[in-house]
Amino acid sequence: MRITMMTNTYSPHVGGVARSVGRFTDELRRRGHQTLVVAPKFKDSPADEVDTLRVPAIQNFNGSDFAVQIPTPGLVYERVEKFRPDIIHSHHPFLLGETALRTAATMDLPLVFTHHTMYEWYTHYVPGDSEQMKRFVVELSTGYANMCDAVVAPSESLARVLRERGVESRIEVIPTGVDAAKFREGDGAAARKSLGLPQEAFVVGHVGRLAPEKNLGFLARAAAEFLKKRDDAYFVVVGGGPSEQEIRTVAEEAGVSERVILAGVMRGDDLVNIYHAMDVFAFASHTETQGMVLTEAMAAGTPVVAVDAPGAREVVNDTSNGRLLEKDDEADFAAALEWVASRSEKDRESLRRASLETAERFSMPACAERAIRLYEFLIQKTNTSKPVSESLWESALRSLECEWDLWSNRVHAASVAISGRLGKPVGKKDAGGELR
Repeated sequence: MRITMMTNTYSPHVGGVARSVGRFTDELRRRGHQTLVVAPKFKDSPADEVDTLRVPAIQNFNGSDFAVQIPTPGLVYERVEKFRPDIIHSHHPFLLGETALRTAATMDLPLVFTHHTMYEWYTHYVPGDSEQMKRFVVELSTGYANMCDAVVAPSESLARVLRERGVESRIEVIPTGVDAAKFREGDGAAARKSLGLPQEAFVVGHVGRLAPEKNLGFLARAAAEFLKKRDDAYFVVVGGGPSEQEIRTVAEEAGVSERVILAGVMRGDDLVNIYHAMDVFAFASHTETQGMVLTEAMAAGTPVVAVDAPGAREVVNDTSNGRLLEKDDEADFAAALEWVASRSEKDRESLRRASLETAERFSMPACAERAIRLYEFLIQKTNTSKPVSESLWESALRSLECEWDLWSNRVHAASVAISGRLGKPVGKKDAGGELR
């Protein structure tokens, strides 16, 4: 197959969507499928990328670590047309997501959309953040989903949310897999030595983008409470972002700053090794659609303590491979960390084995196979309904209909945002048929 991915974030940007697109692209290419990635230019983007089109973008939009694409529709369409894809896979409902919709319509190709993000939790990155803005992005992404041939939800929790919001297009639950073999082998002792951690210390770890929507203030306070009760405990935070200072402030106020280590962004072997240096992985975000870092930690045999939320609840089995807590309660979270720390060696080994077994269920080959089956189904369905030949006029009509749907969706989303009253979803696609 020939697949075009269109995404607003991609390597070297650090974040879940970029990693998801990268993992699926690598696995698809490994299986012999040609995959073109269309993404914005980021600072330090590789110069020798294979089958990757970088489009001009504004860097560090509104003080964030995101890049925002500058519209270049002719550049994108020319490259995609030359690539001759069988299917287009969009990873956002706006910017390059709209380009994906227009391209699929013009070329009469099936369009898949992965709903990676609960967009209402990210409106603080946009000038004019408000409750109206949150409603707007929810309706905009819902309408966009209904203009696509299929929607990929990375977790069953998100799939339920999308159906409740009015998504009527086909929804397939396909998480982003983990390279279990890669994360299974690591040198935790070397990682501890590089960070100056005692080999006998109990290490609580966290990996991710350090941003307000990740609930890191709560996590830092809970970890600090745990550290105050155990002199041998350390909290290692891997990643970068605007919430770094908040974590430092919490640690200083709790008097444990010397045992809270902000290790910065890690990749490759360094990332694998740091997972192996952890005794437990701590996670408190409510805004995730899947638990990518949780499965990475478990692939390293590290149990997880997390707050019950989409993504986490699909991965963490309470008292089997970690602890899953009902709500944000700092004392309860600290107690759950203590529960792991106080386990016997035999119990800790049981947690490790259960974590490894969970990671195997989320293997990248298994997840990619599900995506391929969806692609094949949609391509066959589209080819069956295509006319033997078509005129330029018919192609132009599809393009005009796409523009009308996009503008109708914006108007509908704005109306809902202002009035607060839900209306009929825009642009519903036929969701019929079964995967082989």
